[in-house]
Amino acid sequence: MYAKTQDFETAQQNLAKFAKIISHPVRIAIIQLLAEKKACISGDISKEFPQFNRVTISQHLQELKAFGLIKGEIEGVKVCYCLNESLLAEYQQLMNDFFTQVIQNIDCGDCC
Repeated sequence: MYAKTQDFETAQQNLAKFAKIISHPVRIAIIQLLAEKKACISGDISKEFPQFNRVTISQHLQELKAFGLIKGEIEGVKVCYCLNESLLAEYQQLMNDFFTQVIQNIDCGDCC
């Protein structure tokens, strides 16, 4: 099924892109880890997830970084990963607005 993105509002498109990027449990775990550490994580972040191979973690980090949810500064052979707090706050607001609107507009009456 092909979705014509121009048929949707910018907020809807952005929300869908965000939902897609966080749709994998490994990506959610990476975001949570970075938030819990409250600092950049230098070096091999895959050591924090021994149940997954290094390539898998690297691919998910690349996806998160390409979207802008995490930042990575290269320092020699090490990379320092941290969250992009302002972008996360922007998407938090977008999600809050979405759910607030949906919940406020629910009126199924007696149909369900």
